[in-house]
Amino acid sequence: MRGLNVLISGGGIAGPALAHWLTRDGNHVTIVERAPSLRPGGQAVDFRGGPQLKVLERMGIRGTVEAHQTHMGDITIVDATGRRLSSLPSAVFSGDVEILRGTLSRILHDATGDVERIFDDSVASLTETSDGVRVTFEKAPPRTFDLVVGADGIRSAVRELAFTPGETEMRHLGLYQAIFRVPGTYGLDRAGLMYSVPGRCATVMRTNGETRAALDFASPPIAYDHRDRRRQRELVAAAFDGLDWEVPSLLNAMWTAEDLYFAPAAQIVLPAYSRGRVVLLGDAGYAAGPGGMGTGLAMIGAYVLAGELAAADDHRTAFTRYENVLRPYVTTCQKQAQGAEKYLVPQKRSQIWVRNQTMRTLPYMPWKNAVKRMTSKAASAIRLPDYTSPSARPHPDPGRKREPASGPDPDPRTGSARSAPRVRRRAQAGT
Repeated sequence: MRGLNVLISGGGIAGPALAHWLTRDGNHVTIVERAPSLRPGGQAVDFRGGPQLKVLERMGIRGTVEAHQTHMGDITIVDATGRRLSSLPSAVFSGDVEILRGTLSRILHDATGDVERIFDDSVASLTETSDGVRVTFEKAPPRTFDLVVGADGIRSAVRELAFTPGETEMRHLGLYQAIFRVPGTYGLDRAGLMYSVPGRCATVMRTNGETRAALDFASPPIAYDHRDRRRQRELVAAAFDGLDWEVPSLLNAMWTAEDLYFAPAAQIVLPAYSRGRVVLLGDAGYAAGPGGMGTGLAMIGAYVLAGELAAADDHRTAFTRYENVLRPYVTTCQKQAQGAEKYLVPQKRSQIWVRNQTMRTLPYMPWKNAVKRMTSKAASAIRLPDYTSPSARPHPDPGRKREPASGPDPDPRTGSARSAPRVRRRAQAGT
């Protein structure tokens, strides 16, 4: 399939990665992003294992990504007075290549072809018709697209509109995280400091001339408006109230940080990644969770989705093949992330002590590389189809007209015809 008019909701990582492949294959792509512009900085993300690095190579951006990597060193674990207790080796958390999320986003946008970008807007409703998908936006005029891709993160508006609430499981992993830039260097250069008390962990990292703080705390699911920044700051301040070390200065910086990112550690589990002419990509469809290689997973997902669309004669076949290729890999990545809270926010002092001792002795143990090998093994648990080969991506007959948009797909669970999704307005969502 080529010559498609595709809307991608989400301009972070997965969206522009997919746009790169789709525009290369001769499709017209529109990206709509709620943020007013590309977001700079952000948390560090990494790639690890052969398949994830191979996707960067096939995109032609591996060299650029490596040129902007953080070269992050170890994170020193300290007590309330700043005394060194242990260290977290960079090999455990940095993967093969680590880069700031905002830098990666800019590289991906620069690597796309002729893409229409709409900032400061979002999808308000979706209606599947005989001509495609009728989309209304919060600000822009309504339009019709052949396909709609939800690449808009764990709180995906597209997923909320296309799927019924009972279909989505947001699997809470027991903690929340706030990430934001802070002034000063804290005496760091490509290194970090970590301070833990039961159920809470404060980390400061400096890379690429930028200092960032990460405040993690254990908690069951909290109901809050994910657009209410003040409420998010209040939740973090309450969780870390009264702690020593550098926590008071970090909280002061949080109140004025313009780039605050606050979210639960969670995974998304769905019975299918598509519904009619709507398909989900990255965290919107299968968030992996902390340490679950979500960025690499999203990039591979974009490669597979675009490849299957190029190779198939219709979107139903492409979406089915996309899910068949990707779902086993998603399952592996999600399994890898489970239990991360035991290391990030141990809830007993004895558990913190055991973690610190493990990290202290790790460099001297014969199995010191076991953790990295384990994560690399999970990251490599997929065999990438070679969509870049001309023989693997058959071109349709140039004289053949593109298949017109059809009516709603049959329900894969019943085999019967499914009515087109009704117009659904996005409501304010909380978790």
